[in-house]
Amino acid sequence: MHKFMRLLVFFDLPIKTKEQRRIATGFRNYLLKDGYHMVQYSVYARVCCGNDAVEKHVKRLQAHRPPGGSARILILTEKQYENMIILIGERVSGEASPADEQLSIF
Repeated sequence: MHKFMRLLVFFDLPIKTKEQRRIATGFRNYLLKDGYHMVQYSVYARVCCGNDAVEKHVKRLQAHRPPGGSARILILTEKQYENMIILIGERVSGEASPADEQLSIF
């Protein structure tokens, strides 16, 4: 049985010029197309099934990293992610647990 993990991507990219905005938008669009959901502005997350999937997606992020700015990856177990405390606001629809996501497929 595989252990569900969450990959969180945090980034702060320059957007002063038209080219920088194009690059930042391209990176956000890449994340969305690759199965990430926006947790909040410049924070995206996705579910991975096991360490092999985590390694695969970390390599994909490294291959698509934008020039300049700052981007970080945090890897959490599903239990750690579920224990996140929300100070203001609510969970977004994309934050369902993997069990909930699997149930919605059928």
